[in-house]
Amino acid sequence: MTVGLAGLRSEREFERRDPVTGKVASTAPAMSVDQARAAADYAHKAFPAWARTGLTERRRILLKAADLLEAATERLANLMSAETGAALPWIAFNARLSASLVREAASLTSQIAGQVLPSDHVDNLVMVVRNPAGVVLSISPWNAPVILAVRAIATPLACGDTVVFKASELCPGTHRIIVDLFHEAGVPEGALQYVSHNASDAAEIVEALIAHPAVKRVNFTGSTRVGRIIGASAGRHLKPALLELGGKAPLLVLDDAALDEAVAASAFGAFMHQGQICMSTERIVVDEKVADPFVEKLAAKADTLVAGNPKSGNAPLGSVVDQSAVERVRALIDDALAKGADLRAGGQINGTLINATVLDRVTPAMRIYQEESFGPIVSVVRSSGIEESIRIANDTEYGLAAAVFGRDVERALAVARRIEAGLVHINGPTVQDEAHVPFGGVKASGYGRFNGQPAIDFFTELKTMTVQYGPRHYPI
Repeated sequence: MTVGLAGLRSEREFERRDPVTGKVASTAPAMSVDQARAAADYAHKAFPAWARTGLTERRRILLKAADLLEAATERLANLMSAETGAALPWIAFNARLSASLVREAASLTSQIAGQVLPSDHVDNLVMVVRNPAGVVLSISPWNAPVILAVRAIATPLACGDTVVFKASELCPGTHRIIVDLFHEAGVPEGALQYVSHNASDAAEIVEALIAHPAVKRVNFTGSTRVGRIIGASAGRHLKPALLELGGKAPLLVLDDAALDEAVAASAFGAFMHQGQICMSTERIVVDEKVADPFVEKLAAKADTLVAGNPKSGNAPLGSVVDQSAVERVRALIDDALAKGADLRAGGQINGTLINATVLDRVTPAMRIYQEESFGPIVSVVRSSGIEESIRIANDTEYGLAAAVFGRDVERALAVARRIEAGLVHINGPTVQDEAHVPFGGVKASGYGRFNGQPAIDFFTELKTMTVQYGPRHYPI
C-alpha cells in the first residue's frame, strides 16, 4: 500500500522502466478517479489559508524551494536519467533553469498589481484588483520533467492559488521529488497535491479533475493531440486553459548567414535531448545559394553526435523515451528516403539509442515535412529566396518557436516579424527559454503564456470594486 499526500492511500502501484536497460526505475501510486477528486477536495480546503498567506512568506517559501532544487540536482539527475533516458547536458540545463523559474516566480508575489480608475460618478472610487483564482490543475510532461513541473507549480503558488499536480506516467518519481521539495520548503501539503496514475486511467482522471467544481484554472504542457482534448473539456466546463503544445520549429538560413554559427545553433536545437523538446529545430529552411556548404557542415557536426547510455556520462546524446518513439522516427526516416530524401548523417538505431540524423532535400510529399518527429532527426528544405523561405516556415499547423540566421540583422528582423510563431530568435537557436520571458505559441502550438505578467493574468481573477464616499443622485 502506498501512502499519498494528505492521507490519500493507493492499494495499487505502477512501474516506470529505464528505456535503456529495461530495469525498474521507479514505482508510484496508481491512484483512482475518486482519489484524484479527493486531492482536489484537499486543495480546495487549503485554498483560503494559502490565499491569505502574505506575499513575503510566499516569496520566502518559494526561494527556499529554489535552493532545495539546486541542492537536489544529483538526486534528480539520477532518477531523471533512469526514467527518461536523458543525457547529462540536458539534466544540468533542467536543474539550472528550474531554480531560476522558481526564483522568478517568487518575485511575482509583489507584482500582482491592480488599478484605480476614474469614475463618471461623483465621489466614487473604482478599483480593479487581482485575487487568486482558486485550485489550479497543472499537468506536466516527461521531456523536461523538472523545468516544466516547477513552471506549472511555482507561479500558481506565487499568485495564492493551490495546485493539484498531475505527474507524468513516464517520470512519476522525478515529479514526486519536486513536489516533496516544495513541501519541505514550507508549502502546506494541502496547497500542493500530487496525483499519479496508470496510463490507462489518464483520460478519466484528467476529465474528472477538469470537471471538479473547485478547479478554476487548467494548465497543460504536452502534445497537440492531447491538448485539443483538454482544451475541449475545459471549454465545456467553462474553465480557462493555458495550453503549451507541440511544435515544428523552423530555422531559416538566409543567403548571408554566418554558416558556422547557423550550423552550431541548428545542431544544438535539433539534437539537444534527442530532439525531444517542444522548441526543437525540426526543419532547416536554407537558401539554395548556401545550401550545399551548409548541409556539408551540418552533416559533419551530426556525425559527432553519437547516442550512448546516459549512465556512461560522456555521450552527447542519450536515449529516446521509449520504443514507440523509436518506431515513429524509423517510420519517418523510411518514408522520407522512399520519397527521395537524401540521408546525410545518422539513421543508425540501436534499441532506444538513435544517432543524430540529417535528411536533406525534404519535400511536402514526405510525412516528416509536416509531422512532429520529437526525435534526433532534422529535415533540410531548400528554398529559392526569402519569400519562399517565409512561406515554407509558415507551412505548418504549429507555431511555437523559430529562428532566422542572417548577417543583415535588419533584414532578418523583417523576416522574423512575418513568421507565425510565439517565439522567434535572430542568430540564435530555436531552443531558448528564460525564466522572466513570456513563453507560448500560436496556431496548434497552443494559447496563453507562462512566465511574467501574462502568467499572473492567467492565474488570478480580476475583480472590480467601487466605493461611493459621498452622496449620489439616483434617477428614481
